[in-house]
Amino acid sequence: MTGHTRLGSMATAPQKVKFRDRLKQIGMVFSFTAKRDKLFLPLVLIAVIVPLAAAGIAVALGASWTWLALGLLTAVLAVMIVLNLRSNNAMMAEMAGQPGAAAALIENMRGDWRVTQAVQYTGQFDVVHLVVGRPGVILIGEGNPQRVRQLLGQEKRRLAKVIGSADMRDFIIGDAEGLMPLNKLRNTLMRLPRTISGKEVNALDRRLKALSTRPKMPQGQIPKNMRPKGSFRAMRGR
Repeated sequence: MTGHTRLGSMATAPQKVKFRDRLKQIGMVFSFTAKRDKLFLPLVLIAVIVPLAAAGIAVALGASWTWLALGLLTAVLAVMIVLNLRSNNAMMAEMAGQPGAAAALIENMRGDWRVTQAVQYTGQFDVVHLVVGRPGVILIGEGNPQRVRQLLGQEKRRLAKVIGSADMRDFIIGDAEGLMPLNKLRNTLMRLPRTISGKEVNALDRRLKALSTRPKMPQGQIPKNMRPKGSFRAMRGR
């Protein structure tokens, strides 16, 4: 057996989501969204009717029958766009106010985001999560803003000695003035400038994990998954 053969036998192809499983995931998202968003089904009907009606009118006026196929494809695309947008809104509404919602959201974002939940916390469900990524170090606070600010101050002092020149930012989740609404968190983080490389992310993550000596928060206080497993990832093509 040659070296190439051995390497070939050891290699494993990435797992692909089967078409049937993908349809099942989309169905889960559809049902989830329809139960929580009153505008979803009317918007889906509009997304279907408008392109099909336009295609039908075009054929009636003498256009080729291929316009019907084009109208059908356009309707499917429009439904998927509506589903993606409205499902994200429904997910945010479902997660809002639940402890750990911000951490769960970041863990499921695209890109290299290293999330350590509850590096600081109180008994009143005030928590600070540590996020390491290409933008540097990000602290996310959830809970009572006044208590969370105290926790953020403690965590900043703890991290300042080991993060070096990496940028450090903090956000407190909430709807009041000066806070970060949960539904804007993803876009805000994705738009942050990438100031460190992937290798620097790895090194910084190792240093911060070595620094962590606090006992873990008791199980069950921060949900590990705030939404149906795999369904919203499927909508983003993950």
